[in-house]
Amino acid sequence: MALFGDGLEKAVQRSFTRPIPKSAGAQMRYLVRQLKGTRAAAELLGVSQRTVERYVKNQIRTPRPQLAARLETEVRRRWQPQVRARARQRAATTDGIVVDTRARIGYTAPIGTTDDARLRQLTVALPPQYAARLFDAQQQGADERRLMEITAEGLKEVYFQDAGRRAGSLEEVRFTDVEHVDFEL
Repeated sequence: MALFGDGLEKAVQRSFTRPIPKSAGAQMRYLVRQLKGTRAAAELLGVSQRTVERYVKNQIRTPRPQLAARLETEVRRRWQPQVRARARQRAATTDGIVVDTRARIGYTAPIGTTDDARLRQLTVALPPQYAARLFDAQQQGADERRLMEITAEGLKEVYFQDAGRRAGSLEEVRFTDVEHVDFEL
């Protein structure tokens, strides 16, 4: 389960100005337009080209549950690319991103001041540079561990070091046992 990657994607999807198409036919037509053909849509969804054509013409109205899930996922992934880009740009340059997490979080500090990981519920607004790093890493195909590290670095600076106002050298903040993570743009 990709908590951090899915959380970033959901945050961007909340900025959509219109809902995705509801019916299978409308979703299929949108996907065919985006992929510029029924063959590409069929290959992506793992069905025959004729099946795609029948959905486009509304000859089939109710897809199998697995196909319905794949279809909605692919449409959602491509829906409103300009709105998506604008939301990412705004978060990366001016607004930043809010992280809401419930996880076991610990940190490493000089000897004698280390804190064992403990369960924390945090809601922290990270500055725009961390939003930019998260979105850049996600677009470059970073794995869940890398997204978690970037988020931990942001929490280290903003929460644990109070944006540099707390004296002391914190070396590392780490997540273990993440129960929940959500992002808000």
